[in-house]
Amino acid sequence: MLPSYLEKLTINDLIERSVLLNNKLASCNICPNECNIDRKNSNEGKCRSGTDIIISGYGPHYGEEPPLVGKFGSGTIFFTNCNMACVFCQNYDISHLGRGSYCSVEQLADIMILLQDGGCHNINLVSPTHFISQIVSALVIAVEKGLEIPIVYNCGGYESVETLQLLRDIVDIYMPDIKYSDNEFGGKFSEVIDYWDVVRSAVSEMYSQVGDLHIKPNGVTDRGLLIRHLVLPNNLAGTQKVLEFIRNEISIETYINIMDQYRPAFQAGKYKELNRAITNDEFIAALDKAKSLGLHRGFEY
Repeated sequence: MLPSYLEKLTINDLIERSVLLNNKLASCNICPNECNIDRKNSNEGKCRSGTDIIISGYGPHYGEEPPLVGKFGSGTIFFTNCNMACVFCQNYDISHLGRGSYCSVEQLADIMILLQDGGCHNINLVSPTHFISQIVSALVIAVEKGLEIPIVYNCGGYESVETLQLLRDIVDIYMPDIKYSDNEFGGKFSEVIDYWDVVRSAVSEMYSQVGDLHIKPNGVTDRGLLIRHLVLPNNLAGTQKVLEFIRNEISIETYINIMDQYRPAFQAGKYKELNRAITNDEFIAALDKAKSLGLHRGFEY
C-alpha cells in the first residue's frame, strides 16, 4: 500500500498545503503557544526557531518501537529546539541548548531519499512541530525524487488541531507523547499551562485521520496512531487518567508504549518530586491499570 501522500494527494495538493503552512509563520500560530511573531524575521518565539531548519542528526534508528524499526530501522531525523520546555528532557542539549546544524529544504529532501535508499521503513520526524512548514516543502521535493515510504510524526503531543488538519493524508503514522493529565504539571514542568486540554484534542484529531495502528504481516506498521506515555515518579504524569482517556475517548485497540525509563535529567534535580527514578511498583501499577481497562497493545506485562 502506498503512503497516503501518494495515494490521496497530488504534488499540487502538497504544494498548496506547504503554502498554507508557510503563511502561518508570518504571525506564527503553528503550535498552541501561538507566539504570533514573524518567524521570517525573528527566532524569539517559544521554540527559538526562525525559518531556517536546524537538525541534530539523522539515520536508521533501531531503538524505536518494533513496528517502526522492522529489519532495517526507522529513518529518523532529529530536529533541534522544541515547542515545549520539559525540565527533565533527556535530549536537553538538542531541545533546550539548540545543538544542531542548519539544513536547507533541499538538503532535508535529500536526507529523506538517502534514508529510503538505505532501506529504512519510514521517515521518522522527531520534534517536527515548529519546522512542519519547511518539512512539507521538503516533502514536495522528495516526492518528486521518488520518496514512497510512510511519514511518522513523532511529537510531544502539544499540537494545534488546525495545523494537524493541514497534515491529513500527509502523515501516515502519528506518534505523540501524552505527558500529563493535569494542566498544572504541564505548566510547572514543561511551560505549557494548557497541556492536558490541548493534548486530548490533538490526539483525537490524529486518531480521526489515521485510526488504530495497522501492522503488516512483516511486523512493520504503515499507518495509524502509536501513543507514548512516560511514567513519572509520584504519579506526576497522572497515568490512570491518561489511560482512561485513551480507553474511553480514543480506542481500546490503541497501541501504547508505557515507558519506565524516567531518570532525573537536565533540571529535574531542582524539583524534589522529580528527583528520583520511578520504582518498580509504580511501573507495575501503570501496567495493571492499562490491563484492567482492556488496553492490550504496545506494552509488555
